[in-house]
Amino acid sequence: MPRIKGLPYKMLRKECDPNSFKFNDTSELDALEDIIGQERATKALQFGLKIKTRGYNIFMSGSTGTGKTSYAQNYVKKIAQKAKTPDDWCYVYNFNNPNQPSALNLPAGLGKIFQGDMEDFVKVLQLEISRAFDSEDYEREKTSIAKEYQTRRNDLLERLNEDAEKQGFKVKTTNAGIYFLPVVEGKTISEEEYGDLDEKLKHEITEKSNIVQLETIDIIRKIKAIEKEAEEKVSEWENKIALFAVGMHINDLKEKYQDYKKVTDYLENIQEDILKNLDDFREEDYGDDQQQLLIPWIRSSEGSPTDKYRVNLLVDNSKLKGEPVIVDFNPTFFNLLGKLEYENEFGTMTTDYTMIKGGLFHQANGGYLILQAKDVLSNVQSWELLKRVLRTKQIAIENMKEQMGLVAVSTLKPEPIPVEIKVILVGSEYLYQALYEFDEDFKKLFKIKADFDAEMDRNKESTKKLARFINSFCNREGTLHYDKTGVAKVVEYSSRLVEDQTKLSTKFNDIVEILSESCAWADIEGCSLVGAEHVKKAIAEKIFRSNKYDKKILESLEDGTIILDTEGEVVGQINGLTILDMGDYSFGKPSRITANTFMGERGIVNIEREVEMSGTSHSKGVFILSGYIGQKFAQEIPLTLTASLCFEQLYGGVDGDSASSAELYAVLSSLADVPIKQYIAVTGSVNQKGEIQPIGGAIEKIEGFFELCKLRGLNGKHGVIIPYQNIKNLVLNDEVIEAVKEGMFSIYAVKTIDEGIEILTGIKAGEKKKDGTYPAGTINYLVYEKLKKYAQTAAGFYKDEKKSGK
Repeated sequence: MPRIKGLPYKMLRKECDPNSFKFNDTSELDALEDIIGQERATKALQFGLKIKTRGYNIFMSGSTGTGKTSYAQNYVKKIAQKAKTPDDWCYVYNFNNPNQPSALNLPAGLGKIFQGDMEDFVKVLQLEISRAFDSEDYEREKTSIAKEYQTRRNDLLERLNEDAEKQGFKVKTTNAGIYFLPVVEGKTISEEEYGDLDEKLKHEITEKSNIVQLETIDIIRKIKAIEKEAEEKVSEWENKIALFAVGMHINDLKEKYQDYKKVTDYLENIQEDILKNLDDFREEDYGDDQQQLLIPWIRSSEGSPTDKYRVNLLVDNSKLKGEPVIVDFNPTFFNLLGKLEYENEFGTMTTDYTMIKGGLFHQANGGYLILQAKDVLSNVQSWELLKRVLRTKQIAIENMKEQMGLVAVSTLKPEPIPVEIKVILVGSEYLYQALYEFDEDFKKLFKIKADFDAEMDRNKESTKKLARFINSFCNREGTLHYDKTGVAKVVEYSSRLVEDQTKLSTKFNDIVEILSESCAWADIEGCSLVGAEHVKKAIAEKIFRSNKYDKKILESLEDGTIILDTEGEVVGQINGLTILDMGDYSFGKPSRITANTFMGERGIVNIEREVEMSGTSHSKGVFILSGYIGQKFAQEIPLTLTASLCFEQLYGGVDGDSASSAELYAVLSSLADVPIKQYIAVTGSVNQKGEIQPIGGAIEKIEGFFELCKLRGLNGKHGVIIPYQNIKNLVLNDEVIEAVKEGMFSIYAVKTIDEGIEILTGIKAGEKKKDGTYPAGTINYLVYEKLKKYAQTAAGFYKDEKKSGK
C-alpha cells in the first residue's frame, strides 16, 4: 500500500464561515473609500505626489482590473481639492509681432472676467469714438484750426502777390500750382507777346522773375509748414477727443488689473493702437455690405479693427476648486498639445490668435494628468511630445501644416506657456520594463513606480474590507445588498481567482462581474438579498457561457474519439494533465502520455521535439529526465537506454514542464515493466534530484479530470497526484470536495518521484542501500536491473563484434 494518503476534504478549499461576520447584510457596513491590498503601490503613489522635483512623474504598473486608474483618480482628486487653484491662461494680440500671440496668466476666475471686460470694451469702443467725432465741439475746433490755417495761408499769398506786383508780375493761383504773368504797360502779356519783346526787356523780366521765384519758394515752404502744423493740431485734437472717449475705459481697466504688469502693458498697447488707427474707427461700416450679401460664407480678411482687442481665454479655471485632475483615454498629439484652427480665405487657410485651442496639457497645467501608457505609446508623436513637455516644462503649440497638404497655410507661433504638471501613466509591468530598458528618457522622467499586485493576503482585515467593497458596489449601482453567506462565497471566489487559499484577488473588475451577475440572479428570483446560492449560480452561468470547447473535448473523450483510459492499469502509459486557454476561459483536460524503452544510446527521445511541436520549457523538462535517471541508476553501469516519449493524439503544440513528472513515471513503468493505474492522473514538474516542483493551473487540471471520471462513473479509485507545494493553491468547487468527502475521488500531494510512483503502481519505490543496490521487488530495483541488463547485453554485443572483426 502507498505511504501517501489522499488529502482530507477540508484541505481542498479554505472555507469562509459566514458566522465570522458581525453583520446581517452589507447595507449595515460603511462604504470602502480606499483601495484594498496595495500598500506598496499606495505608498509609492503618495510619495510621488508629494515630491515636486523635476522628473518625479509616476508610472502605475500592474495587471488589468486591479483598480489603478480609478484609485489614482480618486486619491489625486482628494489631494488636489486642498491645493490652490492654478491660474487662467489667455492669448492676446501681439502688437509688436502679430505672428506671435502673447500669453497672459491671471488668477483663477479672473481670466473670464478679463475676457468679459474686453468684450464690453470692444462694444463701446466704436460707439464712443463715433459719438466723440460727431460732436459739435470736435467740428468747432477742427473748423477753427482750418480757419486759422486758411487765414495765415491767405496772408502769405497776399504778401506774395504784393511783392510780385512790385516786380511787375501778376500772381495766378490754381490747383495745379502758382503762376506769374509779366505785366507790361499795365497789362499782362501772353507767351506769344513775350516772344515779341526786345531782348533787353526780356532780360529785365527774367531777372525780376528769379527774385519772385525765390520769394515764392520761401512762401510755399511756409505754407507747407502751416499746413503741417494744422494737421498736427487736428491730429492732436483728435487724439484728445479719442482719449477722452476711450481713456476713461482704458484707465478703469488699468486700475482694475494694476497688479498684473503684462495686462497693463497690453492695455497701453491697445491705447496706442487706437490712436494710431483712428481713421479705421471713424468709418461707418467695417465690412463691405454688398460683398457680404453676395458671398456671406466668406469671412473678410480685414475684419473689424476691434478684433485684435478680444481675448482668447484658453484655460478657464473659474469653476475649478483646487488643482485640476484630468483623465483621458484618447491622448492624440493635438488632444494633448492643442492646435491652431484654420479657415479658408479665398483659397488660403488662415488663422489668428482667437483660433488657438488648448489641449490636455493646458487643462491639467498646475495639476495632474492621468493617461493610459498604451494609448500614449500607440501614437509615437504623442509619446515624444509628452517627454518634450516634461523636459522643457513649457507648452509650445505647433501649426497644422502637415495636415493641410498642398493648401497654402498662414501660421502663427504662439508664445509658449510654462507648465507645472504631474503626469501619471497607467500600464502593465511589461510596458514599464520595455520603456525602462529601451527609452533612455523614461527613467529620467518617471522616477516613481507604483506597482499594483494582483493579490493580497487573506485575513480578517482584508475580508472585512472586501465586504465593505461589496457595500460600495451595491450603493453605487443601486443593486440588492448581500447577506453573510453571499459575502462568504465572494471571498472564496476571490481566493479561487488567484488559486491560493491564503490570498485574495485584487482584480476587482473580475469580482465586480460576479457581483453584478449575482445581483441579477437574486433579482430574477425575487429575493431581497443576494445569498451564496446566487453567487454560485452566477459563477456557474459565467462558466457555462464560455465552456463550449471544454464540453466538446469532454464529448470526444467520452465517445472514444480521443483515446484515454480511466480504468485498469497499463505499462508505460499515464494520464497527464494539461491546460487549454481560450482567452476568456481556461480549463484542464487529461492527455495520454506513453513511453517505450529499449536498448540504445540516444537517451530519452521527445517525439514532440523531434517534429518541432515542443516548446522550450517542455523540451527542458524532458532533458531533465535523463539527468535524473543517469544520477540515480547509472553511477556504476553505463546508461545504454533509448526511451521515446509522446503525447498521444496531440495535433497542436505543447509547452511547459508540468508533465515532466508524468513522463518520468511512464519511463520508470516501462523500464520496471510495472503497470500504472490509469484512474490516477498526474501533474507536476521534476528536477534532476527527483523532487516534485509546483505547477500552475492545479484547480483546472483537477476539475478537468474529475469531470471525465464523473461522466464515466466514479468508483472510489479515481484521483489526481499534485505537487505538495500546490496544496495551498487548491480552491476546488463543491462537486470535487463532496466527492472527496464521500471517498469517491482522491487528491494526493507528493514531494518526490518515489512517493508518486508508489501511488501509481502500488509498489514501493525502494531506497538505495549502502551497497548501492535497491531492495528486491521495488520499482527502483526493477529499473536498475533492466538498465544493468541493457548495459551487459550491449557490452557483450560489442565484445562479440570485436572478436568477429566486424
